[in-house]
Amino acid sequence: MMHSRPHTRVPLALLPALVGALFLLPGAASAAEPEEGLRLYGGIGWGYDDNLLRVPDNRPAFGGKKSDRWRQAEAGVVYNKRISRQRVAVVAKASKVNFDHFQQLDYDGRDLQGTWFWEVGNKFEGQVGALYNRTLAPYTDFFSDERNVREQRRQWIDAGYKMHPSWKIRTGFTRDRYEYELLRQRWNNRTERASEAELLYTPRSGSSVGLVARRVKGVYPFRRPAATGVLVDDFTQDELKVRVNWYASGSTTLQALAGYVRREQLSFGEGKTSGFNGRLNATYTPKGKISYNASLWREFAPIESTIVSYTLNRGASVGATWQATGKVKVEGNAAYEQRAYNPREAFSGRGELSDSLRTASLRATWQAKRKIAVSAGWQHQSRSGSQNLGLGKFDANTVMVNANVLF
Repeated sequence: MMHSRPHTRVPLALLPALVGALFLLPGAASAAEPEEGLRLYGGIGWGYDDNLLRVPDNRPAFGGKKSDRWRQAEAGVVYNKRISRQRVAVVAKASKVNFDHFQQLDYDGRDLQGTWFWEVGNKFEGQVGALYNRTLAPYTDFFSDERNVREQRRQWIDAGYKMHPSWKIRTGFTRDRYEYELLRQRWNNRTERASEAELLYTPRSGSSVGLVARRVKGVYPFRRPAATGVLVDDFTQDELKVRVNWYASGSTTLQALAGYVRREQLSFGEGKTSGFNGRLNATYTPKGKISYNASLWREFAPIESTIVSYTLNRGASVGATWQATGKVKVEGNAAYEQRAYNPREAFSGRGELSDSLRTASLRATWQAKRKIAVSAGWQHQSRSGSQNLGLGKFDANTVMVNANVLF
């Protein structure tokens, strides 16, 4: 059984409990920087999924049932304060999710984040922050009806120095720690430490280009059992990439981060993986009510599994946003991603070792009042599956309704 490693970029419709994060706080979309002061936040939501646990077509449903409904209530505080050149931003939210049928999945969620945006003089700037998140882990590649709560803790520091009006150097460090509640997923517990440095050039046009060097080290405290003993999942990944932010015109922006990546994970196959890794994002915002976005990517993604060591993901997405009226906004997105797997040396299977994920979503948001927003959305996710890897085909549809208020 495969267990996907969570990524910064979360595929659509992985789990209904994640859906609440897709709905913006009232008024948050229109402001470049949040209002100052302390504000209270509250929200309620309802959802339905016709394949909640992503059961493959060739496997029986848990208890003969695939679909379920859930209710979600959340409350929290939002704090934003600027003192001279310094700014402090804090978001703290607690949520409670209850399912109608799969009640063993009921859980209490937590989202806490604090960031200090600092400046010293005219040349030094950066940020220091911490994050804590408690939610259900996705079931896309994990076949189970047991509750599997995942906790993430992140700390980061970033500092930049302006050597010249057009030149800047930046360095940063991030520490991520993941812990899983379910005993048979504890092999995925890990700590990842990332350090990076960047040389950035920004001409008067406002566009920029930077050279980024990054190293990520992952440590797994629990060794994964295997027929030949145990597997050491610790890894080191080195990256050298170019970052581009190009304002092609007044309505078009292109962003790219691409380059060479080398990953060493000695218990997997030959122990080394390398190649091109990159992502391109484009936005087009003409004068009018409709804006467009698109992305292309080719990324290595590790997979915690006794069968394969990593995936090479190739994908594309397109989307559009329609500001129908001053209070109503409609958003649509579609994405396709192909995942190619690299097997371990011990894997004796033959045949195709790849599958694909397709996602689509449609959401409408009504800004009823300046501090009240109501959203309704639909999401679809499907996986083609890979018989050689024990991954079956599935389709899932989700509908959601949320109402949020910011006091």
